[in-house]
Amino acid sequence: MAAERVHLTEEKATLLATLYGRALDARSPHPILGDTLAAQVVERIDHDFARTGITRRSAASVAYRARFLDGWAAEFLTAHPDAVVLHLGCGLDTRVHRLDPPPGVDWYDVDYPEVVDLRRRLFPERPGYTTIGSSVTDLAWLDQVPADGRQVLVIAEGLFYYLDATLGRELVRRIVDRFAGGELVFDALGRLGLRLQVLNKPVRQAHAKMHWAIDGPQDLLSIHPRLRCTTMLSALDMTDPGLPVGFRVATRLMKAVPGMAKAAAFYRLEF
Repeated sequence: MAAERVHLTEEKATLLATLYGRALDARSPHPILGDTLAAQVVERIDHDFARTGITRRSAASVAYRARFLDGWAAEFLTAHPDAVVLHLGCGLDTRVHRLDPPPGVDWYDVDYPEVVDLRRRLFPERPGYTTIGSSVTDLAWLDQVPADGRQVLVIAEGLFYYLDATLGRELVRRIVDRFAGGELVFDALGRLGLRLQVLNKPVRQAHAKMHWAIDGPQDLLSIHPRLRCTTMLSALDMTDPGLPVGFRVATRLMKAVPGMAKAAAFYRLEF
């Protein structure tokens, strides 16, 4: 099978970095996520992944972020085995294959048309799984998803900070308006976190630009009166023995810096 040549720029190019991070983790002696499909997909892409800026050390944080959000998603699907899932800005994430949702779940992966075309060439099909090729902020794509009273799970990993804040807020508002109820699970960066991205090599390598800063639940709950924040967890409060020792030491040191707790966080919202 011929290797796939990939030409992506700016924020779209960051999906290659996260894919490579999950692949490096899968190849490690003690994987955190164990995403073997990601490792297989990397082998099928004609690209110099060393240029993404991901190293074995940074791959651990990529894998840990994915595993953490997988945990929240799995909890929701256990409670709602007939849910609708909207995986926004899915990139080349293997989440639907990792979680292997129940047969009653309808799962939608949404990303730019060129990204979805690449997914269709690289990933196997599965029942109950649909891809939608669209910018997530071009809200016409929502018409392709039935609003039939079922609970909806919205997953947005590594996405919101790349969106224009006004368009991102409208996306969330329209989703809450359209569906009977559900959850949003995602990671976000505060204003300090956005400024610190000058130190993020994969972001610099891709020449990606970030726009939407979220400094706490108050920045989200104003979007819609039905939204409730059930969990906000600073990335600095997350510990795992599988993370490299140097990473855990750096986290403890950063917690002592004023404002750093809001720099990056995970959110779980209900509506």
